Order: sequence, then C-alpha cells, then structure tokens
Amino acid sequence: MFFGPMPLQTLLFDAAGTLIRPAEAVGKTYALHALRQGLVAEPEAIMQAFRVAWQETPPPLYPAGQTPADDDRGWWRALVGDVFGRVLGAPLAERTLEALFSGLYLHYAQPQAWNVFDDVVPALEDLSRDHRLLVLSNFDRRLHSILAGHDLLRFFAQVIISSEVGAAKPNPRMFQAALAAAGCLPQEALHIGDDAKCDLAGAQSCEIHAFHVKRPESGLGVLVQKVRAGAYSGLH
Repeated sequence: MFFGPMPLQTLLFDAAGTLIRPAEAVGKTYALHALRQGLVAEPEAIMQAFRVAWQETPPPLYPAGQTPADDDRGWWRALVGDVFGRVLGAPLAERTLEALFSGLYLHYAQPQAWNVFDDVVPALEDLSRDHRLLVLSNFDRRLHSILAGHDLLRFFAQVIISSEVGAAKPNPRMFQAALAAAGCLPQEALHIGDDAKCDLAGAQSCEIHAFHVKRPESGLGVLVQKVRAGAYSGLH
C-alpha cells in the first residue's frame, strides 16, 4: 500500500567541522601553550600525533543513564597527555600536564577560538523557516557558550552533546536521544556532519538520512538545494 512521501521534519547538525572550526591550526595552538610550560614542540609534529591519538583513543562511553561528572574533562586531559607523550617521547609530569591542559581547555571554551564556516548562517536561516533544527555533537558543555558567542543558538531548538548523553557518535544512543528530543521518526530526520564514521555511518545505522559535509564540493549550500528538491523525503 502506498502512503506517500514522509516529509523531512528535523535536521540534526554536527558542530566541530560542520558549523564551526578552530580559528587557528590546532598544532600551532598546542605548541604555543606548550611553550608557556617550557616545552618546545613543532606544530606539524603535534598535529601528526594528535591525528593518531584521536584515532586510537576510544570515545567516552558510560553505562546507559550515566554521564561523566567532569563533563568529559578527564577524557580530553588524557588525550592531550597522549599527544605530547608521543611528540616528546616521554610522559609529561603531572603538574606540567595539568597546567598545559588547563590552558588549552579554557582556550577552546572561548567563542573567539572558533570560526563559523561562511555557508552556515545562510543555510540555517533558510532551513530553520520550516524545519526543526538540533545540534548533535561529540562535545561537552563548552559548546553552549561557543554557539551563543557566535549567535547560532537562535537557530536550534536543542543542543545535544555527548557528555550529557554518556555516549558519543556513532553510538546509537546519541541518535536515539536526538530523535526523542525532536519527537520524530528516523525517516523524518536528516543528520548533517563531516565525519564519515561518526556522522554518516552512525546516522545511517539508525535509519536516519545523512548528508556528508565535504567542503568545498559539498557544503551547506548543496545541503539546502537537496532539501528543497525533496531529496530526503522517504517513503513510509
């Protein structure tokens, strides 16, 4: 029996890499903060170590119903320690690590540490006219003030972050939390993100439509065109 197309109701947006990006190269920022602690490391070496550590460090995951008391601060601290341990060839002293990490953690809590991609505001202005928009991000509570500082919160009904879910994308619990918050079915939602595993595969595993952000060829301008063309209206 044919019931007709199921309209797209809800758009779920990843944050870092999709809406915002670091204003300065991560390797350079880490190197400058390390220098304040008397540590000399090349930005390129830091960036290489960061990529490896990021890939090898399991995302935070807690039993259902539990969330981290420290808002995932400990996870980020361990990651920073891993990065510099790889670059310098030895673990940092605890006192040095805490001072270095605290500076970096506070830096990335500031809105000015992030830039908004040029195509974001025009796309959100268009899509928010007739869709419910949510943020679905592997981030912590710092994201709220970052988005507020860039005047982006006005577009979103809710911001769902991994540190408040107790799991990170591509874990289905993140997408289930978003669907519950939006009050919609998977086929009525579209997730937008830049990570092939966390965003694209994660959403599709939950039967949610997905748009892979790959600038410049596939940015949010292309997303708007596809949504307006009805590309994500599935059949019920």
